[in-house]
Amino acid sequence: MAQPSDGRPGGVIHDIGYRPYSGPRLGTRDAGRSLFVTGLLNAYGIGRSGRAKGLPMTLLALMIVPAAIMVAVMVTLGLTDGFLDYGTYPVTLMLVIVIFVAAQAPVLFSRDLRSGAISLYLARPLSATAYALVRWASLFVAILIFIALPVIVLYVGALTAEADFSEHTADFLAAMVGIVLLSAVLATLSGLVASHTRRRGLAVGVTIIALLVSTGVVSAVQAITDVQGNETMGLVVGLFSPFSLVDGVQVGLLDGQSSFQVSPDGAGWGLIYLLASLAVIAGGLWLLVRYYRKQAGR
Repeated sequence: MAQPSDGRPGGVIHDIGYRPYSGPRLGTRDAGRSLFVTGLLNAYGIGRSGRAKGLPMTLLALMIVPAAIMVAVMVTLGLTDGFLDYGTYPVTLMLVIVIFVAAQAPVLFSRDLRSGAISLYLARPLSATAYALVRWASLFVAILIFIALPVIVLYVGALTAEADFSEHTADFLAAMVGIVLLSAVLATLSGLVASHTRRRGLAVGVTIIALLVSTGVVSAVQAITDVQGNETMGLVVGLFSPFSLVDGVQVGLLDGQSSFQVSPDGAGWGLIYLLASLAVIAGGLWLLVRYYRKQAGR
């Protein structure tokens, strides 16, 4: 208690029970791991309100139910060949994937900017670079689970129906390579859009338009070039949509089946498509890290 020195009333300090933190003090690695796990769970609404779980869980069900029905038909009728194509399944359900990506990317990137929590995240010990990369990794894994889960259901169902193990395993692994690449491209593009706006609705709209319109334009132009016999132009146009880009890698390098009008028929164009995919990921990550470094410097 402070004592008055000149006869006037002095201030009083009360002990109201606050205690200093005495638990373990973890470092940057643990902070990054915690941010990654939290971001991954939040992408599916886990740890948030019940309303936040509705959209991602509904979309996940829309991805899995068709695969489950296909497996049920395959097992019931004894169909094991020419019924499943693991690589084209994501393109078939492209609209569901685009909605999930567009809706959940702002959860990881825009919300912190809107609430102002970004200034707390960018304080020590987590750097701006680590924050950007961890957020991207959370979104990448969330999209990977979203796309890969129904394909795994198809693969397990095929093996249950006693399909040829070596043939289906080779097709499944080739499709998984494409799914990993597609997830990385989508996480990069949607993360870039979401990190540059505080308005979730704007980020969702811009991402949906960019992904769907680019794919629609690619399909339309490839149909025209195919009729005109200009295959080279069709292949070049295929570089401008994430779905046709990864489709080209699967067809050109992994001997997969294409979902587009024009697709690479050799390793040369397949390699170009792969390099273009990696350039999109590397360039996008560089822009993302650069943006958050600027945010940390403000």
